[in-house]
Amino acid sequence: MKTKRWVIADPAEARVRALSEEGGYAPLTAAVLVARGIDTPEAAADYLSCDISGLHDPFLMADMDKAVSVVRGAIARGERIVVYGDYDVDGVTATCTLVDYLRSCGAECEYYIPNRLREGYGLSRAAMEELYEKGTRLLITVDSGITADEEIAVARELGMQVVITDHHECHDALPAADAVVDYKRPDCTYPFDSLAGVGVAFKLICALEGNTEAVLERYADLVALGTVADVMPITGENRIIVAAGLKKMAETGNVGLEMLLREAGMKHKRLTSSTISFVLAPRINAAGRMGRAELAAELFLTHDPVRAQSLAAQLCEQNKLRQNEENQILTQALARLRKEYNPLEDKIIVLAEKGWHHGVIGIVCSRLCDRYGCPVVLISLDEDGTGKGSGRSVGGFNLFDALTSCEDLLERYGGHALAAGLTVSADQVDTLRERLRAYAESHVTMAELVPQLHIDCMVQPEWLTEENIEALNVLEPYGMRNAEPVFCMKDMVAEDITPISSDRHVRMTLVKDGMRFSAIWFGTGAGGLGFVEGNRVDAAFHLEINEFRGRRTVQLTLCDAQLSDCEHLADQKLLNVYNTYMADGPLTAREARLLLPDRKDLVAVWRHIVCRAEDGRLSVPDGALSRRVAWESRRDINIGKLFVCLDVFSESGLISYHFKEGMLNILLKPYEGKADISGSVVLATLQSMAG
Repeated sequence: MKTKRWVIADPAEARVRALSEEGGYAPLTAAVLVARGIDTPEAAADYLSCDISGLHDPFLMADMDKAVSVVRGAIARGERIVVYGDYDVDGVTATCTLVDYLRSCGAECEYYIPNRLREGYGLSRAAMEELYEKGTRLLITVDSGITADEEIAVARELGMQVVITDHHECHDALPAADAVVDYKRPDCTYPFDSLAGVGVAFKLICALEGNTEAVLERYADLVALGTVADVMPITGENRIIVAAGLKKMAETGNVGLEMLLREAGMKHKRLTSSTISFVLAPRINAAGRMGRAELAAELFLTHDPVRAQSLAAQLCEQNKLRQNEENQILTQALARLRKEYNPLEDKIIVLAEKGWHHGVIGIVCSRLCDRYGCPVVLISLDEDGTGKGSGRSVGGFNLFDALTSCEDLLERYGGHALAAGLTVSADQVDTLRERLRAYAESHVTMAELVPQLHIDCMVQPEWLTEENIEALNVLEPYGMRNAEPVFCMKDMVAEDITPISSDRHVRMTLVKDGMRFSAIWFGTGAGGLGFVEGNRVDAAFHLEINEFRGRRTVQLTLCDAQLSDCEHLADQKLLNVYNTYMADGPLTAREARLLLPDRKDLVAVWRHIVCRAEDGRLSVPDGALSRRVAWESRRDINIGKLFVCLDVFSESGLISYHFKEGMLNILLKPYEGKADISGSVVLATLQSMAG
């Protein structure tokens, strides 16, 4: 994983103090608010409000009056209504919420969710014809339809009325539906511009019912579920919906949701936005990814606890299957990248393979994007010669624009700057790869691909009290545009480093000004750290209270940790000595001895490289390798001594190495027999200087 660039906010102390005193906020909370531009009691109260009075009149949305008239007319006439949804969490919850409501109004209402693997996203002509033949006379889309001009024209020609509810971007001309409810249409002046698809469906129900508070009480849990899962900003109306939804979720009346919470082990635990993002959403999305979205829809619509329990178990099983597929694809992709990817030069990754499950490759894209810090496109090749791909990107690279530059090669594509999907003929994949590489080369620099970590403020150890940390809860629910606060402290001593879960995670004790803090870093093992015990580090973290066996302690959940400047300064002094030596400059005997490795030092460095290299390559953060070898071997191997070891190995034809973008990159060279370093000029020269 690439080193992150920290962007640390510096909230003015006077403003923080004023907000704390005038608004009654704890210091940490006030600091976060000021860092985010909310620096008056009035602005803070408005930003943090979860009061239902903040929900807007649904009829402020363009065409809402038309939609209500059409739906009420269809119900009065006893016509068959079909809600046409989508297979992700937003689409499924929007579908189930609207279907449940319409059925409760006495409507003959069914749903249709396209199969991701067979049909793909959105409306299709075949689906329109099938629905009409089955007697459908009103089609209501949720989380889809806003760009389905041709399909909606077909539906109208067949004799169906169509109401579109969506939240995606519109074309210049709207589809010729009976009503188009989408706050992103140019003539819509609705006051909030970030509702999820389920949020728009919720607004339609509010308009039909005429009682927003009653509808929120009834459906807040499902609406919150879809809103968070679709990564919508948790501000304004969404904050109100999600706050109400999390509260209701704890005592939900939806049998299916209750059983899913039980099956996921969350029934009696504190529910947060993270519960939705990392526990519930993956299980629901898995059904759609594996072509079984109907399982999730039935789960939220059934009133039978036995059936709900069975469906919840099936969703969890689908999630396991998804994880297996994901891990298989990831393993294959990593194996190829170890041979094909050059971290010094490649600005985009494009891989294609037969048999990759195209419902899962998007998740693998995200994982590779995080790991390598660059845009990634993965393409699954079918037997018929068609490639279906997904892409994910980073902030400095607009993936949609990149695909647009290659649209002559693509059969279909869509998405936005950070995520996209595409269809391409297999015989065009190589050309597409080269074109995307060329586009990346001319449109982004390596520096722009370095991921950023936004930090709310620096803190002092004495601020990290249980009271201050618990007071942060007023900022919840967290999510897009209201992220969980990130704090940092510098020059902390890594007193203890303990790998856990087979070194997939690491637990540490970090010390600052005599105060000890327990810290945990998920997804990073001790072998991936750029420091070792005893080093001073700068740590960026979330704050939480850990409860274990009745004891409450402050815990730092690390987002990142890097060597402190003082450690870099110490390295630089040794590098200056090494550089003087490399420039044939004079060294004192003491300086030469600092650089001179003995045989055991050389063996320790060599063993580490050989054991850690994958396919003959090893890339580590600049300055980390000497610390890792020293820690493992318990030998005094500083950065200058390490480079001398590398020079000896290079001189002997065993390796080559170079630096770029803060990374030390080592390539093992083919070598037969046993290398003899006894004649090393590098060692001989240093030995003569050391005396």
